[in-house]
Amino acid sequence: MKTEKHGGNWTAYYDADTKRYFARIMYISREGLEQYDYEITQDLYARLGSFGDDTENERLIKTAKMTYSFENTMYGTLGPERTVWDEEAHEAMLGHTRKKKRK
Repeated sequence: MKTEKHGGNWTAYYDADTKRYFARIMYISREGLEQYDYEITQDLYARLGSFGDDTENERLIKTAKMTYSFENTMYGTLGPERTVWDEEAHEAMLGHTRKKKRK
């Protein structure tokens, strides 16, 4: 089974340790960095990448449960904002990122 999919601004993967699927949407612009992590279903994962337009893939991801968000914009009144809804999902996403960097 393919365990990772990519688009222009999104990445989705299956975490074999937790047996769960996750997706990340990340934007970097002149305003700063925005990152949104979601826990997705197997069916949603299977559909990702089947659209010709990344916008459609991102819309599909956004229908899932958001687990983490980070916004660091230079126009924010309170500075960087971070919210974590599901710590287990966030830790799994970080673990996957660390594994990927070691390769």
